[in-house]
Amino acid sequence: MRKPPKFAIALGFVAAFLVSATALSASAEKIDAGVRKAIEVFKQDVKGGEIFLDQAAGYLVFPRVIKVGIGIGVESGEGVLRIRGRTSAYYRTTSGSIGLQLGAQAKSIIIAFMTQAALDKFLSSDGWKVGVDGSVALIDIGAGKTIDSQNVSDPVVGFIFGSKGLMYNLTLEGSKFTKLDKS
Repeated sequence: MRKPPKFAIALGFVAAFLVSATALSASAEKIDAGVRKAIEVFKQDVKGGEIFLDQAAGYLVFPRVIKVGIGIGVESGEGVLRIRGRTSAYYRTTSGSIGLQLGAQAKSIIIAFMTQAALDKFLSSDGWKVGVDGSVALIDIGAGKTIDSQNVSDPVVGFIFGSKGLMYNLTLEGSKFTKLDKS
């Protein structure tokens, strides 16, 4: 019996992950609980984080984004858009990649829209994609650093934190954000 090519196995693995991620969609309550925890961790780990989020016109919070890859990688997670500190809508982030990769990783993501114009552009889109519909400046906050309007001046900024796993990837390029119906 002939063995299937490695690419076909990897493609099957990725397809299975995407189907299971969609089928296991979390409830609004579970997403909200994860979001509260992620914001708490962000505020504890990032000096000035609370003030920074208060100054944002709105921000997306994805408490757990999972990436898996064997040659082909996929990433998916669910979160919320918060405006004035309140949940406005639920979103899913997804992305895919091809290249040298093997492993799995979980991480938290916050994307802050620092201007009303940037938030309005996001809200008016149907499936906002990083690098196509807008760019996100990733902010690297090392130990002891503070975020404020002096060191962050981009209209849309992203933070990746709490990474756990065997795959290293600090990028949001190609990530797509789509609104979910959680009513």
